Amino acid sequence: MKAAIIKEKGMNPVYGTFQEPKTNGNNIVVDVTASALSNLTKMRAMGKHYSASPVYPNCAGTDGVGVVDGKRVYFLATNAPFGTLAEKTLINKDLMISLPDGIDDVTAAAIANPGMSSWAALVDRAHFKAGQTVLINGATGTAGSLAVKIAYHLGAKKVIVTGRNIDKLNKLGADSAINFDMTDDNGIGNFTEALADECLNGIDVVLDYLWGDSALSIMTAIAKFSKNNGTKFISIGAALKQSDISLPSSVLRSSKIEIMGSGVKSVDMSQLISAIDEVFKWAAENGINMDTNNFDLSKIEEAWKAPLSPRVVVKVS
Repeated sequence: MKAAIIKEKGMNPVYGTFQEPKTNGNNIVVDVTASALSNLTKMRAMGKHYSASPVYPNCAGTDGVGVVDGKRVYFLATNAPFGTLAEKTLINKDLMISLPDGIDDVTAAAIANPGMSSWAALVDRAHFKAGQTVLINGATGTAGSLAVKIAYHLGAKKVIVTGRNIDKLNKLGADSAINFDMTDDNGIGNFTEALADECLNGIDVVLDYLWGDSALSIMTAIAKFSKNNGTKFISIGAALKQSDISLPSSVLRSSKIEIMGSGVKSVDMSQLISAIDEVFKWAAENGINMDTNNFDLSKIEEAWKAPLSPRVVVKVS
């Protein structure tokens, strides 16, 4: 079969021929139709993510859409060495769900991972309640902008968005938008002060897609200005590629911040599947669409180098 093959750790995929998977017990073969590229997909394929498989060569791809017994399905967590950027892959039958009629294959492939990221973080990690206030750090990206819509859908009273581009932030339809410039010598302090009023009013949940200095500013602001109401700080990603921060213990001692992560392993597979199922239902019922940049599987090398926004989707068949 044709596939996007990772020959060695750290290498980009190449288009080629790979062995076909065979049904084995609970693991069944899926005919793949579409699979989206994300930072997670790239990091896992190249062995740079904590959930990456050590098996090489392998087929790239983390999740996707396909057909089983004539029915359209979404699936994730393939069995190594098979990935989703291939004509066929091998999936545990418990890790796939049927697609509703109101969503096409490309949209489903594109929206699953970014939509799930905020849905699972809010529902399964933060135990979000309608009427709460949510701050989304890194809201101008694909996942962050979807998180705004999902937070409102789940009943958020107020949504605050933060990021580097104020023009993009202002277009998201949130209640409040605050930008920052971490290249400035006083970037952390300026952003911390800019968050003062929002922290005084209370922030129940922070969805953080960036980590790094901006995350530190938010936690510092909560500790400094919050009226001692609890805040759940959920780390979802590190888009600024700043994986480490120096967090003073005083920030934790002087506040009711709960810091936790949301992602593969910190959220059970059953919860991830449930979150994606809910995202699909929401998208189908509300006509939610996404801008996508589509490539045929044979153009995987070109697709791999393309910007991640708009969402890159590889069409397999």
